[in-house]
Amino acid sequence: MLRYLIKKLYIYILTFFFAVTIDWLIPRFMPGDPILVLVSRFSGLPESAKVMYGYLIKAFGLDLPLWKQYLNFWIALFKGDLGISIYMYPKPVLDVIAQAIPYTLVVLLPSILLSWIVGNYIGAVAARHRSLDSRMLPIFYIITSIPYMWLGILLAWALGVVLGIFPIAGAYSFSMRPNWSWQFVVDFLRHWILPFLSLFIVQIGGWAIGMRNLIIYELEANYSRYLEALGASEGLIRRYAFKNAILPQITGLALQLGTIVAGSIATEVVFSYPGMGYMLLQGILNQDYFLVQGVFLFIIIGVLLANFLVDILYMIVDPRIRLGLGGENV
Repeated sequence: MLRYLIKKLYIYILTFFFAVTIDWLIPRFMPGDPILVLVSRFSGLPESAKVMYGYLIKAFGLDLPLWKQYLNFWIALFKGDLGISIYMYPKPVLDVIAQAIPYTLVVLLPSILLSWIVGNYIGAVAARHRSLDSRMLPIFYIITSIPYMWLGILLAWALGVVLGIFPIAGAYSFSMRPNWSWQFVVDFLRHWILPFLSLFIVQIGGWAIGMRNLIIYELEANYSRYLEALGASEGLIRRYAFKNAILPQITGLALQLGTIVAGSIATEVVFSYPGMGYMLLQGILNQDYFLVQGVFLFIIIGVLLANFLVDILYMIVDPRIRLGLGGENV
């Protein structure tokens, strides 16, 4: 088992290196000059702007050759320095991201976990009842094919603009400041519900379809037929089928994390929710190299860490993996 984990860790470290390298390159292929964007704030003082431009180019290290900038990036990264944000100058990128991460996690984690649990349950129930399956399956396919951004816009229009039930922008009212009062908590939840629903609804359809198909497959497998011939109860057969069907769904969760994070970014943009996605958009619009690569860095770390945890979970729940790693015949 230890050898298996070390091998997986090596693969993730290698993936991290290549992903972060691409992350560093992408902002530098963007057209335009980020320092000009920053200096444009002093456009009323042309002489000062010229002096400021020369100073900032050197301060941000953008006058150096690309290979040296790349080397300096890794040196700074190992020191925990992600640079200074151009968009929110002179605020460090790490501080900007630290403020945005809680908003992303509070939407992303509940939507992933609840959609996976509820979707698998609904799919398992639908597989056992043909009448329910025939009605629910088309709905599942429609739900899972809806883009996150489009559903977010639709929910904002229906529940926010037309019915006026929920606010459509921000994480809380502009007249309030974050605190632990009930008034703020209720206001925060009202702003949270639409971004959450737009992620939850789309994901639930995919998990339900996957579990429904897997349960049907397992119920037709040889071991299910054998148990039935032995006189095992229908409930016992279904429990075995569910245990075997849930394993590919755990693998699917790891594979879907990147897509879900991308959907979260799009959702935050729609609702101007001040999470990582919204910060990424602002970084792109303001050509902020350091903020863009900092946000992508945390996304890379989050996805790789979540995949590694899913690998460990899969090893725990699947006895075939444990027996195989222990050298026993499965």
